[in-house]
Amino acid sequence: MFRRKSEAPVVEQPTLTQGGKGRPTPTRKEQEAANKARAKAPRGRRELAQSRSASSAQAREGMRRGDERYLLPRDRGPVRRFARDWVDSRFLISETIMPVIILALVLGFVGNRELAILGQFITFVVLAVVFVTWIFVSFALTRELKRRFPGESTRGVSWYAMMRAMMLRQLRNPKPQVKVRQKLPDTYR
Repeated sequence: MFRRKSEAPVVEQPTLTQGGKGRPTPTRKEQEAANKARAKAPRGRRELAQSRSASSAQAREGMRRGDERYLLPRDRGPVRRFARDWVDSRFLISETIMPVIILALVLGFVGNRELAILGQFITFVVLAVVFVTWIFVSFALTRELKRRFPGESTRGVSWYAMMRAMMLRQLRNPKPQVKVRQKLPDTYR
């Protein structure tokens, strides 16, 4: 019970030798080119801020135009582009939600009881309109997506389209690429 166990044979591990730095030494020409590139790079805070602001402005402009390279991951792909164009090619009453809700809030704070009740009524009507618009967008867009993009994942596209439909047309980002009542192209690949 308390006997010593037989010792396992010791396997000799090969020693790792660190021979060199893992890359060839750069030639004089390569080193001078690297030094020149470093010298041209912005050094101070002001130069760094200017280069960042220029690249940010370029990215913002690309996003406004709808350039795929600059879009956020939620906006990328042909399915999302079609959903954006589908919403932008229609006038949906849900676009007017934000100004109407602000009006209803103002009516609630005026101090007149009848206007406050009117503001609450307007709020309930707007909520009903949003619900009906959501159902319309969901069914119509889903049907169109199944027709145009068979076999592709359309998960979350209805919600994406509804959020876009509730924004004022001027505040949508990426900016609308089609006009209201414009016919959409047949392919989006």
